[in-house]
Amino acid sequence: MTPDDLVLSPLGLRFRGARYPCSIGRGGISARKREGDGATPVGVHRIVGMIYRPDRMVRPADWAVPIRPGDLWSDDPGDDDYNRMVRAPYRHSHEALRRGDPLYDLVLVTDWNWPYAVPGRGSCIFIHRWRRPGYPTAGCIGLRPDHLRRIAGKITCGSRLIVKG
Repeated sequence: MTPDDLVLSPLGLRFRGARYPCSIGRGGISARKREGDGATPVGVHRIVGMIYRPDRMVRPADWAVPIRPGDLWSDDPGDDDYNRMVRAPYRHSHEALRRGDPLYDLVLVTDWNWPYAVPGRGSCIFIHRWRRPGYPTAGCIGLRPDHLRRIAGKITCGSRLIVKG
């Protein structure tokens, strides 16, 4: 582990010597992650992307990519684009990245089941804003908005999310 790693513990998410309260998946922590189980997967997950809403915030880091109208994330295990960003119109099951609520205004993208997705193993695990303290996610890590922005401004290309079982 390095100081640039985000380490999930029962006390929160540790990053660069600070601990941040966070939410995890409604299915708890799992070494057997499956699509739709709501679990946060055990493992060492590289941070491979950062996406943000440019109409709602300034670019949080030089390498952040704007979320455009029509950007979606495929969560259909039967589609060739499973666990990838896709564009509307898209006829398979997906999640909208540009939402009416602020949940995905800023997202750190991990390499869970990516780039070569195994069907049914679960689509991407994001680090995004929480709905409120203690409210579970669908498997992602949720943070307070100001904490997420602070981390996004300091994270490096070598940063990883470490989830222990």
